[in-house]
Amino acid sequence: MKVIAVVDEEDVLTPLEYGNTIVEIDTETKQKKFYENPGFGSPFQGKERAMAGILTLNADAIIVKEGVLCPGSYMMSKGKMKYIPVEEEKLQEIEPKLNDIAKNATPELDFNIYRE
Repeated sequence: MKVIAVVDEEDVLTPLEYGNTIVEIDTETKQKKFYENPGFGSPFQGKERAMAGILTLNADAIIVKEGVLCPGSYMMSKGKMKYIPVEEEKLQEIEPKLNDIAKNATPELDFNIYRE
């Protein structure tokens, strides 16, 4: 499974427009690829620009926590990937248990996670 996370320079999961890096993790091979976030620092439509870039990667799922997505980026991605809700702040806290939490990937999110 190809899983996406958007992180800042300190490896913290961030809202899509605040993370400078899009990380793609292959849960089978444990390989990671890093991409520049096209929505980083954009005060207008940053989350949507980031999601457009993420969708080109054809990932299976994205790691999310409250505030990572907005209604626009959620609607762009709904039906194209699943969502892995987490409470953890840092990607390094999530990676060791990614295979287990990926099993909880869901095709839809509760509104509280992507509301603005």
